[in-house]
Amino acid sequence: MRPPTSDFSGSDSPLDGDRSRVFGPELGEFPNAGQSSEPREGEMKTGTTTVGLKTEEGVVLATDMRASAGYMVASKDVQKVEEIHPTGALTIAGSVSAAQSLIRSLRAETRLYEARRGEEMSMTALSTLVGNFLRSGGFLIVSPILGGVDSEGSHVYSIDPAGGTTEEEYTVSGSGSQYALGVLEQEYDDSLSIDDAKEVATRSIKSAVERDLASGNGINIAVVTEDGVDIERHKDINALL
Repeated sequence: MRPPTSDFSGSDSPLDGDRSRVFGPELGEFPNAGQSSEPREGEMKTGTTTVGLKTEEGVVLATDMRASAGYMVASKDVQKVEEIHPTGALTIAGSVSAAQSLIRSLRAETRLYEARRGEEMSMTALSTLVGNFLRSGGFLIVSPILGGVDSEGSHVYSIDPAGGTTEEEYTVSGSGSQYALGVLEQEYDDSLSIDDAKEVATRSIKSAVERDLASGNGINIAVVTEDGVDIERHKDINALL
């Protein structure tokens, strides 16, 4: 990472092994910094319900599959959770184009980090990087959930459109959040297995799909463990319950 240029930076090398400071991207300046964070008229948005649950074995992320443009369903087959790290994945809610750009940027940054340091980026560093990207204002309105596993265990981060980052045991984002959160509040337990967490996540997405007009058309489920990221797509939510 690029070190600060002011005099109080000291003599620390950016490659001295200290991962507590993540200031900006390896690849240069944030793209489109300074742009308005207001969504453009007619832009495709995910609407969306996304959830993330932490377990001892790993992390489960789940989303619906609908994208909207105004009052129209623009797509019924949107991939809203993507691998961005060998053991990390990101859900998207908000502007589709901005989210896709964010995912490409994060993939590039994590690969460059690994190439330069010879080790994988920790989830703490990755969550800080995501927050810094969003805080730059170059990605319009995106509200992601980051889930991953590193040497310290499983992590789920709620990241708001302004870049605020909070580690949670479970979290939600998107227009169907309130319906999904009601299910998670009732059914989440820190002793859940991966299979149990998948079922709870599926029930929470189903609850949102029943009531939120911007959510629907199936479910994406990502299971993140120390072995990697496995993403499944299902059109019939009920078949999973």
